[in-house]
Amino acid sequence: MEEKKNIGSMFDRIAGKYDFLNHLLSLNIDKYWRRKAVASIANSQLSNSQCLDVAIGTADLAIETAHQMPDVHIQGLDLSIEMMRIGEEKVRKLGLEKRISFMHGSALEMPFCDCSFDFVTCAYGVRNFSDLDKGLREMYRVMRAGGKLMILEFSYPDNRFVAWTYNLYFSHILPLVGRLVSKDKSAYTYLNKSVKNFVWGEEMCNRIKGAGFSDARYKSLTFGITTIYTAIK
Repeated sequence: MEEKKNIGSMFDRIAGKYDFLNHLLSLNIDKYWRRKAVASIANSQLSNSQCLDVAIGTADLAIETAHQMPDVHIQGLDLSIEMMRIGEEKVRKLGLEKRISFMHGSALEMPFCDCSFDFVTCAYGVRNFSDLDKGLREMYRVMRAGGKLMILEFSYPDNRFVAWTYNLYFSHILPLVGRLVSKDKSAYTYLNKSVKNFVWGEEMCNRIKGAGFSDARYKSLTFGITTIYTAIK
């Protein structure tokens, strides 16, 4: 998709309304999704573990990780400077600035040494990679042996009625509300297209395994609207 080439600037434009729209358009269910996603890896934490949160954005996943995994330091990476600026403000207000840090950079060429992290997480970011397989290989490269991967991403429901309702919402209601609130004509139309054109379920697990990970699994949430993927190195 052409929009992925300028994904950082697109998120810069909508950063100020991003959190509000996330909660509004998901009816606040996104908070539950993040809690479940972090819980899927929280029992694996060790003292002084290092976690890389790819596409950290406004830091909602990183904050949830810090709450559930008190012995973990989280390094965030993102292409959108404005999204991270908002995330840094939230982190400071919560007194978590010693545990959550931010860095500007690309998920396809991460500025980290091999085997640097015990965990790699990403919430609603991998479908924005211009090269999914390269991004997954980078996640594998920077992870230590025995480390755990967790990806939270949109997917499509299996139930036909739910899928029809979901598609109607994603194709018409969400882009309209997103456009009116964010004042950006393309961002929430892109969201709809990016989900429709992405992989999910077993196919996504195969891509994760293709990057080198093992024990790739997925768990669908809320009728399959979103999915948690986990794997180990």
